Amino acid sequence: MVVMNVVVTATAALAAGYLLGRLRPWQRLGDWAADQVRLPGAWVRGGAGRQAVVVLVHVVTAPRASWRIMRTPANETQSPTPVRDPDWVAHRTRHDKGGTA
Repeated sequence: MVVMNVVVTATAALAAGYLLGRLRPWQRLGDWAADQVRLPGAWVRGGAGRQAVVVLVHVVTAPRASWRIMRTPANETQSPTPVRDPDWVAHRTRHDKGGTA
């Protein structure tokens, strides 16, 4: 009976290790967190809770990269300034003129 328990436990551990090696959930989670941190988008607009989860996952899965990111100063993002079209009168549509589109 003890031998059977050992064999079943060893088989289950081997199968779990194989599946974890094939699926690589830790690496996928780290890649997801790195993408969220690298590309400001939904995680920034998701609120403080989502930001905390993303940053925590990134710190846990990639501590060296997280430390490097925290040490470097953030670049200021500038919104593009609108360019005025000098020929706007010639390019306007019927809707811009006040008519129906």
